[in-house]
Amino acid sequence: SITGETVELLEPYLDMEDYNLETAKKVCGNVAGLCSWTQAMAYFYGINKEVLPLKANLALQEGRLAAAQMELNSAQVQLDEKQRELDEVQAMYDAAMKEKQALLDDAEVCRRKMNNATALIEGLGGEKLRWTASSKNFQNQIINLVGNVLLATGFLSYSGPFNQEYRNLLLQLWKKEMNNSKIPYSKNLNLTGMLVDNATVGEWNLQGLPNDDLSIQNGIIVTKASRYPLLIDPQGQGKIWIKNKEKNNGLQVTALNHKFFRSHI
Repeated sequence: SITGETVELLEPYLDMEDYNLETAKKVCGNVAGLCSWTQAMAYFYGINKEVLPLKANLALQEGRLAAAQMELNSAQVQLDEKQRELDEVQAMYDAAMKEKQALLDDAEVCRRKMNNATALIEGLGGEKLRWTASSKNFQNQIINLVGNVLLATGFLSYSGPFNQEYRNLLLQLWKKEMNNSKIPYSKNLNLTGMLVDNATVGEWNLQGLPNDDLSIQNGIIVTKASRYPLLIDPQGQGKIWIKNKEKNNGLQVTALNHKFFRSHI
């Protein structure tokens, strides 16, 4: 309830040199407290005059702060809700992008398969004529198989002791008899190609067998015949070949003049 007018009226007294607690105690101890209290109230009024606008402003700002906080809370609730919606949409988007990438990968795989299939079909289309000819050739081989096997077995069984010329003569005679008996066989039959492959012939050549037709036929007879072969080998080529061929199989070489042979004579 102190006003500015009251403080103005007190100022002449407050400015007096003897208006203080020490002097008042000398005059009257009971009044000394009142003197100190008036000084304190005047000082409080000066301070409070500056503090009151600040308090009012503080209350105003606190009100604004409370309103802003309410708006912030409301906005935060909306933000949280939108964030949840955004998270859901983002999850749907990520799932859709993942599915899209999977579809793209599947499409790429299918595209590669289609390209490979197209290339294969085009390649197979070009092979159709060859396959047709090969099928016809296989059919002919099936028909001629009996005669071809008959010639091969006859060659292995009877042509060993003879030279190349007489072997060819035997084949011609056998073919004539087969024609008379209407036994089909391949007109261009190659007995060497039928009884042995090129890789085996190449290996024989590396082992020392000569590369001429007679030597290769002799090698076929040696390896395919069911009886033990007797080699008439004045040049020693067959002996060298057999030694090299059977070296890894533990071949043991002997002769008629060996002591084991002489001991039984």
